[in-house]
Amino acid sequence: MKKFLIALILIGWFSTANAQNFSTHRVKEGETVEALAKQYFVTTADIYSLNPDAKKGLQANTILIIPISKAEKPKVTIVKELQGFKDHKAKRKETLYGLAKQYGVTEEDIKKHNTFLYANPLKKGDKIKIPVFRVTEVVEEVPETAEYTVLPKEGKWRIAYKFGISVKELEDLNPEMGEVLKDGQVINVPNVKKAEQQVIDEKYSYYKVLPKEGFYRLKLKLGLEQAQLEGLNPGLAESGLKEGMILKIPFSNAVETLTSSGLQAINLIDSISDFSTKHIAVMLPFRLHRVDFDSVVDTKRSIKSDRYLSASLDFYSGVLMALDSLKTLGVSVKVDVYDTKGQVSEVTKILNENSFDTVDAVIGPLTTAPFDKVASQLNKMSVPVVSPIGSNLKLHGNVFQSKPSDELLKSKIINYVKKDSLAKNVVIISDSKTADVALELKREFNAAKPVTSRKDKKTGKDEFFVIKDDIQAVLKPGRNIVFLETSNEGFASNVSSILASLNNKVLAEGAKPTEIILTTTNENAAFEGDQINNTHLSSLQFLFATSSKESSFNDTSNFTKKYDKVYNITPNKRAVKGFDLTMDVVLRLVTSENLFISAKNTLLTEYVENKFSYKHKLYGGYYNDSVYLVKYDNLSVVEVEQ
Repeated sequence: MKKFLIALILIGWFSTANAQNFSTHRVKEGETVEALAKQYFVTTADIYSLNPDAKKGLQANTILIIPISKAEKPKVTIVKELQGFKDHKAKRKETLYGLAKQYGVTEEDIKKHNTFLYANPLKKGDKIKIPVFRVTEVVEEVPETAEYTVLPKEGKWRIAYKFGISVKELEDLNPEMGEVLKDGQVINVPNVKKAEQQVIDEKYSYYKVLPKEGFYRLKLKLGLEQAQLEGLNPGLAESGLKEGMILKIPFSNAVETLTSSGLQAINLIDSISDFSTKHIAVMLPFRLHRVDFDSVVDTKRSIKSDRYLSASLDFYSGVLMALDSLKTLGVSVKVDVYDTKGQVSEVTKILNENSFDTVDAVIGPLTTAPFDKVASQLNKMSVPVVSPIGSNLKLHGNVFQSKPSDELLKSKIINYVKKDSLAKNVVIISDSKTADVALELKREFNAAKPVTSRKDKKTGKDEFFVIKDDIQAVLKPGRNIVFLETSNEGFASNVSSILASLNNKVLAEGAKPTEIILTTTNENAAFEGDQINNTHLSSLQFLFATSSKESSFNDTSNFTKKYDKVYNITPNKRAVKGFDLTMDVVLRLVTSENLFISAKNTLLTEYVENKFSYKHKLYGGYYNDSVYLVKYDNLSVVEVEQ
């Protein structure tokens, strides 16, 4: 009875395997996984993933599950060579069909050598000649790989997804491929039928599985159950997760997806095709009605005391520099400048009193509520509205959010740390205000050691400091990645100073020196204040994700030189953003029919400090999903290769 039940289970299991595009193979003496992989046109990794015990060796009569290959199958041709004949005298009730089956030939073979049977049925006593053939199979070899020509703007992950392999498997097929693919480059891919190739659906996001990432971690990161991922990715249930595998996921702008990964920036200046005048509007909260113009001193005082006016003037100075640069390129731009005063009522007045029918794009406003008012009203006219600084906006269909979201920055640094194969120990240092972030990081790095700032014993209030022993107790010899999550400048200074004193020190007899890499998911003003020692940050190779990189002011940057010549000052980040964003918006307008089409066709652009790669939110607007990963190096901030 027990054997009967086991047999039923096996039958049901094998039936399920076949229904899911799998077959079974009974191992014969002497067979190897390598030989079976070639026989079934799959990889050894495919077989091992479904049969982990096979890594220990194959035993005769073992049943293996074999995936049905999507690769081109070899063409098999049956060749029959006539060797002679065998005489046969028909008996009563014999038929041609029965004789064909008996002798392993076809009815047509018998008729061909007994032509009277074409017109007459077989009768008892008929003497016929049965042909005897030597049958051989001629197998036309089909190569395991095929050549593939890289299409414009196509990166590694798109090709890997198309052919159903991981990025690592694609790289293994092409050792000399290089980091960035070029249009027209010829590479090797699995020899898969065109009908079996997967198509990128732009309504979805795509995610590359990181090392040691399982369904539980993906659930925490993506908010998707295993069954949901398997439903979106046929074959995942059988193969399981593999490092470098590309997964289709619902649209997301909260995690680092693959839209711009590995892309090279496009220089739009080389593609200018439309020299008609473009019309843009710039909306900034100058709040000029509050400026005291009685004297130069009063005016300067007004500018210093009004942060909105100061920010607007900085940004607008960059806009003016961009317009001058565009003019030298032969690009004509009509610009309307509006003072929003930072008020919804004022932008309502501007919209009601001015026509936007011919406006190609609006840059601004800077503040959230006025921006939302402009975007929602101009959405009816399909006028693009570009946000210079907002990162958590309501994405109306016409909104272009140029600043990457905080969640995307956080995801970028977490994923990078996960890829660090040298990291031996992860430490999370936080204060009371960043407890939620610390908890999230702990979920991402289960073995991480937490350190929290000390609290007053009587009041329980956070005192925003730790002592050397608190940190030294959780460090290990070798490489340590330390997350510092705080917006308190004093705490950031306290922790970075202690870490710098422990960096590259031997903390236990006979142990390796302790290497410390400092990082954070939220690089903010606390890391840039006067209390922070940049020498400490450099020694700790302070690593973070940012929406804009530091420009190098000792290079040959035309923008930097021109700005310094015009304003006698080095441009700050707001001025650079004004320049970069204006250049990008206008160049997109003169190289595409409109901003919407440009966002779809132009995958990545980069200027002085900012880069833009817009992704379309399903049933919404566009957001920039391209960020920089940078670190402190010898008192400079440099971009990190990924």
